[in-house]
Amino acid sequence: MEKAIEDIEELEKIEEEDEPMIGISFNTDTEMFMYFKEYGKKKGFLVMRRSSRKDSDGILRNVSFACGRSGETRSKSTNILKPQPNIKTGCSARLGAGFGDDGKWTIRSLNLEHNHPLLTPTKSRLFRCNRSLSAHAKKKLDINDRARIKLSKNYQSLVIEAGGHENVTFIERDCRNHIQKERRLRLGDGDAAALQNYFMKVQAEDNRFFFTEPKNRDAYKEFGDVVTFDTTYLTNKYDMPFAPFVGVNHHGHSILFGCGLISNEDIETFTWLFQTWLSCMSNSAPIGIITDQDKAMKAAIENVFPNTRHRWCLWHILKKIPEKLGGYKEYRDISNVLHCAVYDSQSSAKFEETWHHMIVEFELGGNEWLRGLYNERYRWVPCYLKNSFWARMSTTQRSESMNAFFYGYVNSKTTLKQFVEQYSNALKNKAQKEVEEDTRCSSHQLPCVTSYAMEKQIRDVYTISKFQEFQQELVGKMYCEFVNSMGCEYIVREDVKVDTWKKRTFFEVNCDKENGEIHCSCSRFQFRGILCRHAITIMIRNDMEVLPEKFGLVDQW
Repeated sequence: MEKAIEDIEELEKIEEEDEPMIGISFNTDTEMFMYFKEYGKKKGFLVMRRSSRKDSDGILRNVSFACGRSGETRSKSTNILKPQPNIKTGCSARLGAGFGDDGKWTIRSLNLEHNHPLLTPTKSRLFRCNRSLSAHAKKKLDINDRARIKLSKNYQSLVIEAGGHENVTFIERDCRNHIQKERRLRLGDGDAAALQNYFMKVQAEDNRFFFTEPKNRDAYKEFGDVVTFDTTYLTNKYDMPFAPFVGVNHHGHSILFGCGLISNEDIETFTWLFQTWLSCMSNSAPIGIITDQDKAMKAAIENVFPNTRHRWCLWHILKKIPEKLGGYKEYRDISNVLHCAVYDSQSSAKFEETWHHMIVEFELGGNEWLRGLYNERYRWVPCYLKNSFWARMSTTQRSESMNAFFYGYVNSKTTLKQFVEQYSNALKNKAQKEVEEDTRCSSHQLPCVTSYAMEKQIRDVYTISKFQEFQQELVGKMYCEFVNSMGCEYIVREDVKVDTWKKRTFFEVNCDKENGEIHCSCSRFQFRGILCRHAITIMIRNDMEVLPEKFGLVDQW
């Protein structure tokens, strides 16, 4: 222990601007490793012990430390079509040292050239080699866990104590691993005062409360094209519905753009809430918003967001089918046709044809629920909405997942004051997880499963999660087959698996090779921002292995 302390004190004497050089000596190999690890943290790469060699007397004589991205990429996935992200890039940066007769460890070989981008210290501190739990942190985690305090609050208490995520040397996963280990072995207000006055004037006289933070506004500027809004999942001590504005970020994760606590769900309250939120977002309305079928919400959206495309949550609608149509003798057949009209119609004409066939065939002309849905078909039927960008969202489940995230911080007994404090803590934790995911994307690389240039092209631009979406489309090409063509118009057949059976569906692809124009009747690119397997099939058939820049390669993801 004393020796380790001496090593640390010796390390602190090294000047910050020093770079590793051949000939530099250290008292121990541990001291040398700590020095190289600190250098890697400052420069933005992770460090690992690469090799060691002992002589015939069992004395350690040679060691080498390498960049953590050295070595070859080897996928651990048993499915070659679904490889897992891998950190290895074959980087050759390393430090080699030997133990001399003078009792010193001296650097004898050195390569500081990397074949991958380096990170900032803010992100490199999250590498596993740079993370550690202090004795104090371990003790506090153990005490709180014995008191049955949830991990999220347990971890957050350490973050608050340290003064923020940037001041802790570990992440929540490290705390979870430690607690799980300690549980196996067992067999079986501090700085928060600074938040007590946070937004004290936001509680209105009519018992309505709303606020947003700079992080919300920054996130909205970057990812606020599409917003989901729902009030059905979480309430606080005063039965005030929690109303989050939620979107999706470049990792495909739910992200918060602000929230409200409201006492009523009428037109006046929703109008006030939307106007207040809009003013916080610099009066920049979203392109699209997804909600349930609440009439008051619909009227308020028309008042406040007149130019925003309003979509109804498809899940909320389809889950009502048993309730609304279950009394019919031919319910099962009606349900099947209705689902076909919704999911299989690639054009509005096809939807109209299938819908009217259903109404006539099963004598449903008098059903008020179906008549109302048909009159509002532009708000929920996919073929009427697919030409707009929806960030792959057609339901309000993003709001549901955000409510699930907040369950670890607020509940039905939470007061307004506690809500403010816990909201801030939850938001900081959410932001920290995004930083961790950014670090993962910067330091890991997903192997390509094909030799097509477009796959590597997308991998170098997209985040891991978005690249996986494209990879799924590229792999899905194997289920597609060219049928025929006329000029720039192509027909592609896809074998689509539905539960335990398959059906063949045909898609129309327009491909103008000279102008780089590609459009498919499935409109997946317009809806999700990812080029579809049908368009990829025709591109490859036409020797177009590189995607035009317009197909998501700018800065969208």
